[in-house]
Amino acid sequence: MHDLQDFLIPVNIHALNEDGGYNDGQLAKHILVNEGEIPDLSTVDIVFIGVSETRGGGNFSENDLAADTIRRQLYQLHYWHFDVGIADLGNIKTGATLNDSYAAVKTVVAELIALKKTVVILGGTHDVSLAQYFAYKQFGKHIEATCIDATIDLRGESSLRSENFLLEMLTGEPNMVRHYNHIGFQSYFVHPRMLETMDKLRFDCYRVGVAKDNIEEMEPVIRNTNLLSFDMNAIKYSDAPANVCSANGFTGEEACVLSRYAGMSSELSSFGIFGYDPTLDKNELTAKQISQMLWYFIDGKSRSKQEASLQERTHFNEFHTVVAEMDTVFYQSRKTSRWWMQLPGDKIIACSYNDYVNASRNEIPERWLREQERS
Repeated sequence: MHDLQDFLIPVNIHALNEDGGYNDGQLAKHILVNEGEIPDLSTVDIVFIGVSETRGGGNFSENDLAADTIRRQLYQLHYWHFDVGIADLGNIKTGATLNDSYAAVKTVVAELIALKKTVVILGGTHDVSLAQYFAYKQFGKHIEATCIDATIDLRGESSLRSENFLLEMLTGEPNMVRHYNHIGFQSYFVHPRMLETMDKLRFDCYRVGVAKDNIEEMEPVIRNTNLLSFDMNAIKYSDAPANVCSANGFTGEEACVLSRYAGMSSELSSFGIFGYDPTLDKNELTAKQISQMLWYFIDGKSRSKQEASLQERTHFNEFHTVVAEMDTVFYQSRKTSRWWMQLPGDKIIACSYNDYVNASRNEIPERWLREQERS
């Protein structure tokens, strides 16, 4: 195992609060912080790490303060979830080159995933998702990946890594992405042929309007996800003023709902929030938005601890139905009310109540069809 401290800049917690400290109800008093020594992670569920690498977006700064600005707002929030252990290991040192930074992020994320921790990456441009993915690739592990973003970063003609990193992530060899979801794209930013290509690859893309109208349908998508990458340009400008991409997008509340879904997933092991530029923020409102998303992520993690394993069938209601002349079983958790459905071959996937309703009407749920197409 690598010595993680070699890759990290400790947190200067005193610089985050110049007013003289925190009260015992605030998160700062309940997070194990690397102030020069890696804390004991044995009881920790979630580990925060900051990233300052922005060269992929074309605006490199030696003193990028994104992660620390988010921390300043996060540490002030109140701690409600005593069953969730949290640590903050500080910021990953920026490399001499962009690839050096990717290598450092990959190493730290991989080490923490190996320890069965859920890693939350704060700061950096969206291409840092590539380093997040490399951590899984290092293990030779096939994953399901999801991006929440107003754009689809497959622009091969762009010189900016933040606008084309998905090309390598989705087409590089060997490829470890078993399935890819894209949530919240805005159609006017996306070439129609790009969506046709994504559909041919059996990837699932959800337009922002569709996701907003049926946000609960995004929960099973995120529940199946191992790697989640959230670009702040997915949130509309009025709710996240550091977003200069679009006036439209998810509301702050919807972003918190999606983050809570992420925390509830037992499959998810890394969650990156990228694209925050504190120099464009007004009154640190976007940092406050991110901190509240993180609070709801912690809330989701607390809720996930209440969920029973699917093997513990006494904690689930079973519903048997026939769809297209095939017997199908749906399971509903008695603890969280979430749904799963069984596919031919006994594979069980996350689904929604609407999938059950459609199946009860002898209508094959689209989620069922898409999964069968990929099998």
